[in-house]
Amino acid sequence: MVRVLVIGYAPDAVDFTDPAIPPGLTEARVAEGIGRDAQSMRNRGWEAVHLPIRADGSLRHDIADCLARGTFDCIVICAGVRMTTKRVAAFEQVIDAVRQWAPQTPIAFNASPDSSGEAAARWLG
Repeated sequence: MVRVLVIGYAPDAVDFTDPAIPPGLTEARVAEGIGRDAQSMRNRGWEAVHLPIRADGSLRHDIADCLARGTFDCIVICAGVRMTTKRVAAFEQVIDAVRQWAPQTPIAFNASPDSSGEAAARWLG
């Protein structure tokens, strides 16, 4: 079975004051999008593992711990992680952790909370 790791901020950890976050996006809309996305990947026959992160000292440890428990066919880094202007250092930590603990795994980037399946499909077919 294809396994996809989706790394994104926990819905309650998104900084909605960041100017890069689309207007009108809320914690509830993020959570709903994650749910739709997980169902979309199940419909493809894939296992989706969502790793909710926070921009704190646990970030690298959480990613390393998740990657130590199994391999993935693709890792999707969510738009909220890569687009925020206030948390560039956290994005760098995510990229570095993935590169360190899963160097052969393709990395994809989604455009919204419900587009991780599409992002992974660009690599997985």
